[in-house]
Amino acid sequence: MASATTIAYSRPRAYVRVSGPDAADYLQRMVSNDVLAAPSCEAMLLTAKGRVIAPLVVWCRGEDDFLILTEPELGDTVVTHLTRMRLAAKCEIELEQHTSTIVFGAGDGIPTVDFGVPAVEVLDAGAEGAPADEELERLRILARTPRWGSEIDGEILPAEAGLDERAVSFTKGCYPGQEPIARLHYRGHANRSLRVLKLESGEPGADVTHGERVVGRVTSAVSDLALAYIRTDVPDDADLEVGGRRARLHWAADPEQIGRP
Repeated sequence: MASATTIAYSRPRAYVRVSGPDAADYLQRMVSNDVLAAPSCEAMLLTAKGRVIAPLVVWCRGEDDFLILTEPELGDTVVTHLTRMRLAAKCEIELEQHTSTIVFGAGDGIPTVDFGVPAVEVLDAGAEGAPADEELERLRILARTPRWGSEIDGEILPAEAGLDERAVSFTKGCYPGQEPIARLHYRGHANRSLRVLKLESGEPGADVTHGERVVGRVTSAVSDLALAYIRTDVPDDADLEVGGRRARLHWAADPEQIGRP
């Protein structure tokens, strides 16, 4: 297996620039995380009911100049939403063209925890990375990283996908969707959560059963692993089935268990 520092994968993205004297204040009021606390952060655009419009990475490139990275099919959605809500804020919002490469190991770039091992996202690297493969998808599944169109859509609550742990600030000022996000965090709990399954085989959309009861749904799968939304009352040692075959909940927090590209 090649050294971690030599493996790079292309990552399809859309890019939205938000710039101008009110850019920082406007983004701080619009997205779920604190864009002023670090050079980059994961965040979300949310509806007033706390549903996901788009997952984001917000990178501060310089004073009054931010670049938003999102999924390739959501660039126009982000531009339209931010433009519609801008009102009197003095900032420009427009698409930009770049390329993204995920590089494993130490290096300069936007840090990412999407794959459970040290990696950075490098813009405009000049050399195209390899296309995503099963090994990369396996790392994403083991890291419990949700993906738009598989684990995230307009109906999923951020807490169900674990996004409240990585893309939400509970200490900054108000933003659309803050109230239901905070209420669930402090006063309640999600009825299901995104969990890793060890299984013989499975496909997205397959039911997960515990005895006679359907307790979840597979969202992503590779060979012997899957991500699935499972009811939170299902114990960690439960005997489960997917497609009539045995499955068990699986956790691999140690990078040595996960393996490296």
